[in-house]
Amino acid sequence: MPADKNAYKKSSFGPAFFFLNRRRREALSHYYEFCRRMDDIADEPDMPCPAKELDFWQEEISCIYAQAPQTDLGKRLFADITEFDIPKDRFTMLIAGMRDDLRGRTYSTFNELDEYIYRVAVIVGLATLDILGVKGADADALSNELGGAVQLTNIIRDVPDDAALGRVYLPDELLARHGLTRQDVLGGRNAEQLARALAEAAEKARHLYARAFERMKVFPRLKMLPCSVMGYVYFANLAKIRKTGFHFIHPVKLTKLEKLQGVLYAVFKTVFR
Repeated sequence: MPADKNAYKKSSFGPAFFFLNRRRREALSHYYEFCRRMDDIADEPDMPCPAKELDFWQEEISCIYAQAPQTDLGKRLFADITEFDIPKDRFTMLIAGMRDDLRGRTYSTFNELDEYIYRVAVIVGLATLDILGVKGADADALSNELGGAVQLTNIIRDVPDDAALGRVYLPDELLARHGLTRQDVLGGRNAEQLARALAEAAEKARHLYARAFERMKVFPRLKMLPCSVMGYVYFANLAKIRKTGFHFIHPVKLTKLEKLQGVLYAVFKTVFR
């Protein structure tokens, strides 16, 4: 699949990029392009030899950090890594998470799921903050809170699509509390019990959003705009899912207008806080 170098503009938080200077905007777009490629490798059903594709990018990341990038994207990332001091694990951890997806890994507890969320979401937040020039203990905590909230929202929203791929991300301990098994989720059975399980996961996500939005206040306003926009847009998506009573057979997503409303609200809450 050819790369879309402007894919970030189509993302939920793309508009917030335009509040940043050119180099930070470029670096974020390059990193987002890398994330999009890894996600496509793991999720596209027609992707030939996805494990080998991940192997290729694992090697390319090694080449980048050896100052010898081989691909066009690798060369762009090399410049960003050098300028913004982006650690190697921002790439390798994401690749490891995609390998978990390809293996169809399941999770017994929320602690195990949190490890996966760290690899596929928290690490993306850390890379974003690297590029924004925000580091330290509060930055790490914000990445854990916002990344956890966003990924839990994705997991809740995508239960039907993931089940079609034979994947269940909801941990066994959560399913068991509501009288469910993984096979129930894959087979679309026991909708009431599943709704209660999703409601519990959503409450966990809600608390994470609340902590993340509060923590953003300690950072410079404009540097928080990409994080704020992503957070408020995904929070709005979670609210829309909640309105269904967690009964849905297709992923519940925001319309373009609803996304725009989320973006404007985030800008208002961040700039005029």
